[in-house]
Amino acid sequence: MNNLEKQILDSVSLDEPWGLVESFATFKREHPTDVNRGMDEIVSRLRRHGVEVTVHEPSLYLSLPGQARVEADGKTFRAKPPAYSVDASNGVTGELVYVGAYHNAMITDMFEQKVDTTQELADRVRGKIVISEGFASPGLVSQFEEIGAIGVIGINPGVDIHWGICTSIWGTPDLDDLPRKPKIAAAAVNKDDGAALVAIAEKGGSVTLFTEMEEGWFTSKLPEVFIKGTEEPEKYVFLHGHLDSWDVGVGDNATGDASMLEIARVLWENRGSLKRSVRICWWPGHSTGRYAGSTWFSDNFALDLEQNAVSQVNCDSPGCRWATEFINLCRMSETEDFLAEVIGEVAGKTMEGERPHRAGDYSFNNIGISSYLMLSSTMPDVQREEKGYYTVGGCGGNIAWHTENDTLEIADRDILLRDIKVYLLAVLRNANAEILPFDWRATAKEFAQTVAEYQAKAGDRFDLSASKEAVDALASTLDSFYAGIKSGKIDRATANTVIQDLARILVPINFTRVNRFSHDPALTIPPLPSIAAAADLDGFDENTLGFAKTQLVRGQNRLISALRQAQRHIELLAG
Repeated sequence: MNNLEKQILDSVSLDEPWGLVESFATFKREHPTDVNRGMDEIVSRLRRHGVEVTVHEPSLYLSLPGQARVEADGKTFRAKPPAYSVDASNGVTGELVYVGAYHNAMITDMFEQKVDTTQELADRVRGKIVISEGFASPGLVSQFEEIGAIGVIGINPGVDIHWGICTSIWGTPDLDDLPRKPKIAAAAVNKDDGAALVAIAEKGGSVTLFTEMEEGWFTSKLPEVFIKGTEEPEKYVFLHGHLDSWDVGVGDNATGDASMLEIARVLWENRGSLKRSVRICWWPGHSTGRYAGSTWFSDNFALDLEQNAVSQVNCDSPGCRWATEFINLCRMSETEDFLAEVIGEVAGKTMEGERPHRAGDYSFNNIGISSYLMLSSTMPDVQREEKGYYTVGGCGGNIAWHTENDTLEIADRDILLRDIKVYLLAVLRNANAEILPFDWRATAKEFAQTVAEYQAKAGDRFDLSASKEAVDALASTLDSFYAGIKSGKIDRATANTVIQDLARILVPINFTRVNRFSHDPALTIPPLPSIAAAADLDGFDENTLGFAKTQLVRGQNRLISALRQAQRHIELLAG
């Protein structure tokens, strides 16, 4: 850590961030009116320190859950509806059918409870209400809607019921998205009530599911701070996180909002020391619009982001109690070494990184931006197991996540201070790096491993050797490119242009299926998705296998074309 970095990190204070956390712990931020109140407080606190703020006011399509309950056998069971459930204020009555599933232990697939949707299962659930283990999320709800269920009840894995969202549509729907908008009622119950309802289902009983929902267009405030750099003011590191929360949402995401507030204050005060700019945004519509705020920004500033964003950094759930470790940490491969070094210097911890999930506010993969962080620090697995906690998607691993229990006690002052400094150094060092600190050789290595794994699973049913050759050729060109940077043969401006441009090509091919400037559904995207079917050939009969091979031919063409484009771009600009 150089003297400037140390000086800037030493200026971090908890006065403003902890004050914001304490304030946000006193009011809910679910309805846009309350979210706007939180946004106004962020703006007020920033302006009090002289920070210039622009406040956008997008119109977002949101789904706001109200009350829910399940009535059966003369009893009323407490429930919570997910955002985007259909309103069933008058109740939906039907026979209850139990379809067993396992609660996924890994955060990568915790929202994608899957069952084998056979014709036999479709015949069982058609016209009925299904109950199954899992969060009331797209993976649980959409599959049963598709085969004819009239309602879905998710059994959460503990004593609490977690709020969530059941649409797979990413952000405000467009005309092409609308057919995927959920058309049935959904709710979640806790583990004990779920067991009681399963017993009713096994006796052939019926239930009535009630869900109260408010849905429509809402004007939402969205503050933006743009701190101009002194050498490349048009280029920027993009830091962002969501402000709307379930209930008071201290660990998810008042602590994140507070972290960005302090980073904005400190960097504004030290703006003369920034080479590139830093852009910071607080999002509405995260919880009730499936990342509607960040998606609106991605849509409306897409061409500027494409031209100028050197990286995007998501700030969600830092500073939570017991969150001593940096495991399950999202990062794209090219950012691994850079981020690991930052965490080691600030926290003295080893980072365990993983592929970013199709979650959080990663609304910029379609543009192609190198990305790191989503969820922040978390508690060790051993401690989580000792407490009997199951996997959740935030709050540092605390199961208060997405419940009314996510209150002030979830935040930890010392951990918050440390995590603010982690984010601050990552942003500062990224903004000031002479050469953008992203190593595409690591991404090429990831691609090679992915292709090899897919080929092993495909066997002799499909040949991916052309993909392997294209990856190898790109890797060789990248070796020469980084050697040229090290020797000084490739100048700084050229190197940075290539490193940024490679993101526009290689991020979409690794993280998206749809066209650029559109948004994939909020469902897991496998590595190199255009050839991912190679891993699933065992599941196809002889007839369907031909269709899968056709898809793979087209997908391999897309992949190889992108890899060749990346290689040509390096050779054209860097020689």
